[in-house]
Amino acid sequence: MANLLGALIGAAIDRGDGDSGIRGAIIGTVAETAIRGLAPIVATYALGWGVQYAIRKGWHLVTGADPIEPASGTLRR
Repeated sequence: MANLLGALIGAAIDRGDGDSGIRGAIIGTVAETAIRGLAPIVATYALGWGVQYAIRKGWHLVTGADPIEPASGTLRR
């Protein structure tokens, strides 16, 4: 997936530039490296968010009360 996105970014830059493909290839490679580095971080964040969301909704279903204080965003005690 990262290779494909890097190639697409490089091709888009080459099309707009009209010069040799060196600039597009370099920027495409940088984009590919950034995508490979950020993809695990984004996936971990999304999974963590989904888990906390499910736990909060389950808590709300069981107790009938939201465990988060709406005004301050802190946990109720």
